[in-house]
Amino acid sequence: MTLNLQSTATLNNGVKMPWVGLGVFQAEDGSEVETAVKAALEFGYRHIDTAAIYGNEVGVGNAIRESGVPRDEIFVTTKVWNSDLRNGTVREALNTSLEKLGFEKVDLYLIHWPVKEKYVAAWKVMEELYAEGKARAIGVSNFHTHHLNDIFAASDVVPAVNQIELHPYLRQESIHRFCQDHGIQLQAYSPIARGRILDHVTLTRIAQKYNVTTAQLILRWHLQHEIDIIPKSVTLHRIQENGTLFHFNISAEDMAEIDNLDRHERVGADPDHFDF
Repeated sequence: MTLNLQSTATLNNGVKMPWVGLGVFQAEDGSEVETAVKAALEFGYRHIDTAAIYGNEVGVGNAIRESGVPRDEIFVTTKVWNSDLRNGTVREALNTSLEKLGFEKVDLYLIHWPVKEKYVAAWKVMEELYAEGKARAIGVSNFHTHHLNDIFAASDVVPAVNQIELHPYLRQESIHRFCQDHGIQLQAYSPIARGRILDHVTLTRIAQKYNVTTAQLILRWHLQHEIDIIPKSVTLHRIQENGTLFHFNISAEDMAEIDNLDRHERVGADPDHFDF
C-alpha cells in the first residue's frame, strides 16, 4: 500500500487520524491562516491542528468551508487553554471553539498543558464531552508519563493522543514507549525544532543521500518511528515540502544515526516547569 497525505493512524477508539497535518501556531487569524489552510487542503493535507490560545479558529473554520473539501474528510484538532482548566470552564471553552470554527464537533480535543491540580478534573469533563459526541476523540498535550498515570488512576478512558515537543534533539524515547504500551498515539509538535536543527552536519549529509531537504528527512524520521506530525508553516512552498514525504525510506542505519543526535534539548517549555 502506498502512503500519502491521506494515510492515517488508527486511534485507540477506532477513529482515523492522518499521519501528517498542518499546524497553525502563530498564524494570524484572517487571510494569513485562511490562505495557509486552503493551500494545505488543495495540496492534499486532511489534518489541521489549531488551539483556542492561537486565536485563529475562526479563520481555520472559514478556510475549511471555502476549500471545497467536505468537512467529514478533514481531521481538525483544537485545544483547551490553561485558564479554562483553572476556572473549571472546559465545557464552555469547547462550546466557544465550536462556535468560532463553525462546527458541531471537532475530531480531536486536547488538554493543552497539564495545569497542576487541575488536569484530572478537566479530563473528567473531557470524557463527558466525548460521550456527548462533541469530540470524536480526546487527548492531551505536553503530558509526561506521571501526568498520564494520574489520568489512568482517575479514569477508564485512555487519551487517544499525546501531543508533545519531539525532534532529533529531543527524542522522548521513554514517553514514546510508554504511549505505545498504553495505546496512545504520540504526536510531535515542533518536529524540526523551529528550524534550529536544519543545519546539523549529520542531518544535511543524510538528507543529501536521499536527495531530500533536511526538513523532509526529519519529518520522515518521525513517520518511520510511527509518530504523527503537525509541522507549522504559512509559506506555500514549505507547506508543500513538508507534505512531500512518501517517496523515500530512511535505512535502519541512518535512522539509528539520527536517533543518536538526542541531546534532551527543548526549544519550548518543559511541562514540569511551565508558568501556567
